[in-house]
Amino acid sequence: MVDLKAKPFYLSGEQIQWVEDAIAGMTLDEKLGQLFVILQAQPGFGEKQVVDLLDKSRMGGLRWQNGGNKQQIYDQLTTFQKYSKLPLLIAANCDDGGSGTAPEGTFVATAAECGAGEETGNAYHVGLVAGREASALGANWMFNPVVDVYKNWRNTIVNTRSFGSDPDKVIANARAYIRGVKDANPNMACTAKHFPGDGVEELDQHLAMGVNSLSVKDWEATFGRVYRTLIADGLEAVMVGHIALPEMSRKLCPGIADKDIKPATLAPELLTSLLRGDMGFNGVIITDATHMVGFSAVEKRRDSVPGAIMAGCDMILFANDVEEDVSFLRAAYESGRLTEERLSDALHRILGLKAHLHLYEERVRIPDAAGLDCLGCEEHQAYSAAAADSCITLVKDTRGNLPIDPEKKKRVFLVYVGSTPTTKGYKGDPTKQVVVEELERAGFEVDLCPNYHALEIENGVSPMNFVKMLGHSSREAFAAQHDWALIVVNVKGYAQENNVRIRWSCNHSMELPWYNEEVPTVAMSLNYTNHLIDLPQIHTFVNAYAPNRAHIRAAIQKLTGQSEFKGKVDENVFCGRWDTRL
Repeated sequence: MVDLKAKPFYLSGEQIQWVEDAIAGMTLDEKLGQLFVILQAQPGFGEKQVVDLLDKSRMGGLRWQNGGNKQQIYDQLTTFQKYSKLPLLIAANCDDGGSGTAPEGTFVATAAECGAGEETGNAYHVGLVAGREASALGANWMFNPVVDVYKNWRNTIVNTRSFGSDPDKVIANARAYIRGVKDANPNMACTAKHFPGDGVEELDQHLAMGVNSLSVKDWEATFGRVYRTLIADGLEAVMVGHIALPEMSRKLCPGIADKDIKPATLAPELLTSLLRGDMGFNGVIITDATHMVGFSAVEKRRDSVPGAIMAGCDMILFANDVEEDVSFLRAAYESGRLTEERLSDALHRILGLKAHLHLYEERVRIPDAAGLDCLGCEEHQAYSAAAADSCITLVKDTRGNLPIDPEKKKRVFLVYVGSTPTTKGYKGDPTKQVVVEELERAGFEVDLCPNYHALEIENGVSPMNFVKMLGHSSREAFAAQHDWALIVVNVKGYAQENNVRIRWSCNHSMELPWYNEEVPTVAMSLNYTNHLIDLPQIHTFVNAYAPNRAHIRAAIQKLTGQSEFKGKVDENVFCGRWDTRL
């Protein structure tokens, strides 16, 4: 059972009494509702809709989508707090700063970018900005930091979300992030995710159950060490991924059949025996989103929802049909499968976290609207520029192509590869225009190679693109007209496929790097760090980490020698191949 006087709660007798009184005043359905963090995906919810959702769900927590402007989000979140019988845990997902909170929020840096920096100051600023901007909107619970260890270069799920492949670097940056959040708002909880750890394989739990295949010894030396360190520091919450840890399950449950090895969200040996027992975690355990296939396709929902609580989770992230999900819990409780002891333990942790954050105080629960001015402020934007300067990484320059002087090599052939457009509503990629503008600002003349797939979707035309490549002007004429070539890759996916790779317009596209040996060619990624798997022949490669103007401008300044590259290379960028290093 939870000890509310101990780490991470440290509650006083008066606070514990508040918890006990709150639980004593609940009906069974109110107790079961407290176990849910509900997704509110519609901005601009009015008071009636808020009240109706609260009455129906009796939720313990809320997670909102980044929709509407900052004032609308603030109004909505504070309305939820105003009408909720008990204070709500309101969660924010801020991997990169405040950009996960509202359209006006500040992107500071990705975790991969922070990991490329020399020290941990950038991770601190990510946490600081995230804490300030999320708090201003009314959030009190950070679903961060991501503490996955990036062991498999094929994994694009945590590619930019991990601080790197070195557990010590992950620990140092995660601590800095948490310190930043706490300096922004001491009454905001932090969450480490995704226990028992992503980054070993390449599957996405949105699409399939993940498997962390490490041996017990190797897991303890990496992911285990990360979590044990943060737990000792006083970490308040752990988010559990839909990820199995079979070697640990086999150790803790000798003779367990393969068919009985479950994702951690449904595995009591991983949550109750390992995380609670052996690792001594006393805080709140929450599932990752329960609509993900890694959870929803393992068992019937009537079994998996109560099964997660029975296994050791305290809160369920998102409901399918909230009334139905509560009924599944009620049925498990009434049958005795979900015990009174387990329900009481979960409730004490949830209410204990609320007391720890002083959410019973209105001044903490509902922030002053004047705080919204911090979103996107100059100070926060300066942190983003500083991260770009200190982290953008020259992965390789084996031909000595850099620096590129716009006075001597003015004419650039620009190939921009974005994520594949999929809808008729596609109206162009604004990042591409930013790249063109920043190159021209630096003094270059830009010859932009068209992306025919985008043109087809936008304009309904389908040029014979293969003819364009094979029938291009002579190589001699091309080299006479261009001083160098730049491939800018801005590819990112989410819950669409297990691996997101570079996609060219079509077979034999003019974009393909046939020009690599004709003129000096540079490639630059604005997102993922592993694109050398598709561009191994490029001799100069830069990871710039973010598709915004500050990072694009900083990268071009470094390409032209106006500033030095300071980021450090993680070995995973070479994708386990020898030819990517040439």
